[in-house]
Amino acid sequence: MRRGPAGAPALLVAGTTSDAGKSVLVTGICRWLARQGVKVAPFKAQNMSLNSVVTADGAEIGRAQAAQAAAAGVEPTAAMNPVLLKPGSDRRSQVVVRGRPVGEADALGYRDFKDRLRTVAAESLAELRTEYDAVICEGAGSPAEINLRPGDIANMGLARTADLPVLVVGDIDRGGVFAAMHGTLALLEPADQALIAGFVVNKFRGAPELLEPGLDMLRRLTGRPVHGVLPWLEGRSIDVEDSLALTAERAPVRAPVQGRTLRVAVVHTPRISNFTDIDALAVEPGVDLRFASSPQEVDDADLVVLPGTRATVADLAWVRERGLDAAVTARAEQGRPVLGICGGYQMLARRIHDEVESGAGAVPGLGLLPTAVTFAADKTLGRPVGSAYGHPVEGYEIHHGHSVLDDGADDGAEPFLDGWRRGAVWGTTWHGALENDAFRRAFLADVARCAGRDFAPAPDTDFAAERTARLDALGDLVEQHMDTAALLRLLEEGAPDGLPVIPPAGVPDA
Repeated sequence: MRRGPAGAPALLVAGTTSDAGKSVLVTGICRWLARQGVKVAPFKAQNMSLNSVVTADGAEIGRAQAAQAAAAGVEPTAAMNPVLLKPGSDRRSQVVVRGRPVGEADALGYRDFKDRLRTVAAESLAELRTEYDAVICEGAGSPAEINLRPGDIANMGLARTADLPVLVVGDIDRGGVFAAMHGTLALLEPADQALIAGFVVNKFRGAPELLEPGLDMLRRLTGRPVHGVLPWLEGRSIDVEDSLALTAERAPVRAPVQGRTLRVAVVHTPRISNFTDIDALAVEPGVDLRFASSPQEVDDADLVVLPGTRATVADLAWVRERGLDAAVTARAEQGRPVLGICGGYQMLARRIHDEVESGAGAVPGLGLLPTAVTFAADKTLGRPVGSAYGHPVEGYEIHHGHSVLDDGADDGAEPFLDGWRRGAVWGTTWHGALENDAFRRAFLADVARCAGRDFAPAPDTDFAAERTARLDALGDLVEQHMDTAALLRLLEEGAPDGLPVIPPAGVPDA
């Protein structure tokens, strides 16, 4: 592709709302371009997410950008998501810059970071534009969040700085998509509007001819084309950003096998993180997977999973408030399987000492593993390898808490993936372990044995192939339902000149 003074061509995918389909569309475009032989990279200047991953060089970035890199067929890097915000409460987030935490901030304190972060974002995008043939950028939230526009580094602030053409995607399944698209454009100042090159309708179900009158009116009112209508596609979800995505659409596909079902309940804590750990369970035929927030919802499960969390102590308090602690403890005492991953593993300890994440000091854990957890100021980021059940296992680590056997006592515990197992209770700091097919099958077979269930994992389930198929489906979506010639023109030429301003914008030009 033709390179300009700024380097490789790039465009920004913005959305009318959060979860409108930005991540999915960027993933699909990256996949389609890669098929055309284009060396393409994803980019998200600022991401607020509790779903993250560790790159090969030890940087922490959002999992959505890692999935987009996989779609592009390239290795993810810190430059693809230079700013990551990890909420620890409703008001405070850990700020991760170029893959490393630099501090905690609330919404007001975050303003102090803005000038630095704007520079980091611009430099990261420029870096990618020197290394790749094209860069597909993803916005954050909506560009029409006009209260945040002065400090914006991810939407129109980025587009203006880098002179990027912008596509606005809207979710028609929510309703009101035409009003959302027109309103998004109208709320922007004229210089921002000049970069909005067109729209994409997402999640359409029905007869296309019924939609056409609305598309025509949107074209007349805005002077901008609709570059694609993407149909509803089951299982389109990728490694998304936050637990808002744990909706019916993302609910794992259940594949019950008569007489061989294994029921798995995942405790849905308020600050659940890296819930993509369970995606590999969802592809197993016969695994019936659900999220749970009450004792009744875990009572009949064959396996209860305590997943990762950004706020171990606070989420442990939430578990106790709802009586889930007693339900999980009773299960363990009966020899019924429990798995803790990262923060969930920390909850299983006898005691927790946290002066870092929560500042709570000494807190009793659930006592289901003979471990003690101490939180350190430095975050552990890594991609460990090991083995379990005689099979190789790869994973990744993202945590402040460090677990050791309490006072050196083993209490019948045995090592398990850099964590511990005692009876039918397993704990590990490793995310992604269940994506290893042979290990996952052996683990589930052991769970079934402990639970007394007549269940055997399928011998040929391939999680990597399943993920590849999802990425291919998104590439197909772009190829079959978008104006790809127009997409290439936007990359090569930028936003067309003379796009009309929609009055009244109501926002003074910056």
